[in-house]
Amino acid sequence: MVLSPVPAPGHPAEHPLRPPAAGGGTAGVPGSRPGELPPVHDALLCVALPAFAVSPEHGQLTGRGAEGVYASGRRLLSRSVLRVAGREPVPLQGRLATADRAVFVGALRVPGDTGPDPGVTVERSRGADGAERITLRSACPRPVRVPVEVALGTDLAELGAVASGRPCPELRPSVHGTGLRWTAPDGRSVAVTADPAPTDSLAAVGVLRWEADLAPGTATTLHLRVHAERAPGAGGRPGGHLLPDARAEGDDRRTGALLRACVEDLRALLQRDPARPADIHLAAGVPWRCGPVTAEALWAARMALPLGTRLAAGTLRALGRTQVTGGAESGRLPGPLRDAGAHLPPRCTGVEATLAFPVVLAEARRWGLPVADLDELLPVAERCLGWLRRALGADGLLPDPAPGGPWRAETQAHAHRAALLGADLLDACGRPGGAELRAAARTLRERFRSTFWIDDPSGGRPAAARAPEGRSWPQLGGWAAHLLDTGLLDGGRYAQGLLDRTETEQVARLLGTPALDTGWGLRGLGAKEPGHNPFGHRAGAVRVHETAVAVAGLAAAGYEKEAASLVRGLLDAAEHFGHRLPEMYAGEQRTAGARPVPHPAACRPAAVAAAGAVHALAALAGIRPDAPGRSVAVHPMASAPLGELRLSGLVVAGEPFTVRVSRLGLGMVEEAAEGLQLGV
Repeated sequence: MVLSPVPAPGHPAEHPLRPPAAGGGTAGVPGSRPGELPPVHDALLCVALPAFAVSPEHGQLTGRGAEGVYASGRRLLSRSVLRVAGREPVPLQGRLATADRAVFVGALRVPGDTGPDPGVTVERSRGADGAERITLRSACPRPVRVPVEVALGTDLAELGAVASGRPCPELRPSVHGTGLRWTAPDGRSVAVTADPAPTDSLAAVGVLRWEADLAPGTATTLHLRVHAERAPGAGGRPGGHLLPDARAEGDDRRTGALLRACVEDLRALLQRDPARPADIHLAAGVPWRCGPVTAEALWAARMALPLGTRLAAGTLRALGRTQVTGGAESGRLPGPLRDAGAHLPPRCTGVEATLAFPVVLAEARRWGLPVADLDELLPVAERCLGWLRRALGADGLLPDPAPGGPWRAETQAHAHRAALLGADLLDACGRPGGAELRAAARTLRERFRSTFWIDDPSGGRPAAARAPEGRSWPQLGGWAAHLLDTGLLDGGRYAQGLLDRTETEQVARLLGTPALDTGWGLRGLGAKEPGHNPFGHRAGAVRVHETAVAVAGLAAAGYEKEAASLVRGLLDAAEHFGHRLPEMYAGEQRTAGARPVPHPAACRPAAVAAAGAVHALAALAGIRPDAPGRSVAVHPMASAPLGELRLSGLVVAGEPFTVRVSRLGLGMVEEAAEGLQLGV
């Protein structure tokens, strides 16, 4: 992956899958190199930020790789190995019961058992905070006494050290009440307590022991709890009431499981802004991207607007406080450089966030953002739009990341959308600047069509990027979906796109070809392009965010065949991932009997994946709100690709909203805020 050797001022370089460096260390993965992320694709991650637990499917925490219980960026527990009668239970099943709890089932034969049937089953229920319930059930025909022991350990390593694989020895424990305690050299400590109290505590080796007496058909339960000092500035868990209990019902029952899992994951990823704990936003993903609010959190808040505007408001406020307020870069939001694949130099996430800010604010207003929030956030959006006008310059295009370019097609789409929706927002709020923004959008549109479109015998394609000196990057990928994502203006009409009708039709056709549509979603880079890598995050992997954007854009533009193929593929992939979609997975072409191949380092859950699925399902109904105008319309996909679909528990104008799409593709609003005029 290509990284710029000298980041632009104020733009620290960042690997797309690597967290910022942090002190501490961890037990490395055998055979791994420093800086290589431990694989987590087959782990069960239960999440309730700032805490999460990474467990293998067998449930034993062995201290290898990323296994462990974490809170506020530090590993509290790296080892928790259960033995019954001197043996580890045979693992039978590991699954997520909820977003914040995993359950593991094992069994074992005890001395005196005859035949192959195990007499004792063991169930472990582990929460995101490390709290664990261990239940032993006996089916033996006679009373049995079995020794139970749990070997515990920790290195209290920083998450950044775990990610980079720097080795660190386990700390030596001491007896602490009914359990054990570990203290790091920097004074931080963690303790594990047990109920009932263990019959023996071997601090030298970190082992707690019990003697369990089991009568026939009875069970006994042990409870372990992890106690750690709270990190400075860390608040408690945000309330789940921030997001409603949205539901999906219909002919395809998988939609209900997917929407339920997405809402659970979004709730699990909520975290408080340290500067103002009342403001809540999403972490980008677990385990590697739980840091400050990012551009991904802003895109996720936008795609989750059908669940209400409170998340968008908190995210916008948290990002707005970081805005540059003086100098040449006044109005821009800061953000690191991120790798953009093998063909292009890094892009700036700060530019992306600056362009997204007025878009999210404008769309949140249409979904029913309270006036008080709008008034508070509007000045930040005005400064973002002011930066955009200055950055476009005389050439009419927006460079990213530096003034020297390149001009990226995706960035031009973001800029065009920001200019049009920003102008609409300013006009609606009685603020000046709308005319200048529309003129800038018109110039950008003309320049894009004359500069980026590449003619060829197949009908042409947009270039991925252009350099001011004339160089072109012709590689086609999932980024092209952003050319169709223009957004809604007041009154429910769509903003004019960067492409004309013929070019839009051609891009829609290209998005529907096997070169981009894998059958599981949209590739980041076409299969026939040089440098294609099915695992490359910008070189061929399926990114759920881009797939969801493509579904919504294609549906809005009337290309339902292509949109239906992508939404079906996304739903099929979600089923194989237990309805918890990772941020990306391998862009392998789908074949009969195959399963989507996971990416070893992808975050799961991820904000843009969970919110992207919400966005794609909402696109099937074509909800077009205009809360300030006290109206809402639905424009469902006429083909009804998933049959009948009912979405309830959504929020428009601050009140519950329910819409039904029939098998004939007809939409009907069943529940809406009082006084909201319904349109078709």
